[in-house]
Amino acid sequence: MTLRITHLGTGSRGNSTLLETNEVKVLIDQGFSGAQLEKRLALLDIDPLDIDCILLSHHHGDHGGGATICQKRWRTRILATERTANELGLDLKLTSYFASLDLIKIGSNLTLLPVPVPHSGSDNVAFIASYEGERAAIITDLGSWTDELVKHVYGCEHISIEANYDENKLNSGPYPYSLKERIRGRGGHLSNNQTGKFLAEVCTSATRNIVLTHLSEKNNSPHLAESTVLYYIAELFDGDIHISLQDGPEMAHYIGKTNEITTTGPLDKPVQD
Repeated sequence: MTLRITHLGTGSRGNSTLLETNEVKVLIDQGFSGAQLEKRLALLDIDPLDIDCILLSHHHGDHGGGATICQKRWRTRILATERTANELGLDLKLTSYFASLDLIKIGSNLTLLPVPVPHSGSDNVAFIASYEGERAAIITDLGSWTDELVKHVYGCEHISIEANYDENKLNSGPYPYSLKERIRGRGGHLSNNQTGKFLAEVCTSATRNIVLTHLSEKNNSPHLAESTVLYYIAELFDGDIHISLQDGPEMAHYIGKTNEITTTGPLDKPVQD
């Protein structure tokens, strides 16, 4: 029995992560159009009607903008904070609220813990999924972190976390100064260096795989993100490290009590926008 984690795509044009057990299928975030979600799930032989529920980290369009179409088209149940639900105008008959640090149980063995993270203009949370005694962290859209987040992520077997920008590329790039300041502020996004420093605080011998997500297409590149992060964790981490880009799904990771290989290779074809 395992928990399978598949990023359907991450970036400024949409984010969604699929969690699957033998009982349930759950999405964390839904920032794609209905058509894009259908195409990406189809590569995994999944129909949108098979999704049991969607948990939203916050209301920004690239994370929650596709939630209402799921309610209208497939009557999908959404779990979100009250502010997120109100900002998105969700159908309250198909919406359940949670608060930070509420333990959410889905099926008989999967639990998710929403942990607050700083991100400007939103009520944002990371999710810690627990299954069969092991844990996976899904963390995105934060400009800094808290001691509480470190406590909950420490020793997770799987960690997905944003590495949004390279500092040199952002500084020399085309964005106006005000936008650069917002991106690198406490409520903005993590740089590659910040992500490396955070992972150095939470990685242990139990950590088997890391996925770097939400890379800026203008201010970052996969090789810069991976090499920068590895600089900080090379002596702590000997597992697999991967990059999740905008077009997906590309890979799946597994946690739980199992003898299976923990990481699969790329899927056949990523979906193009």
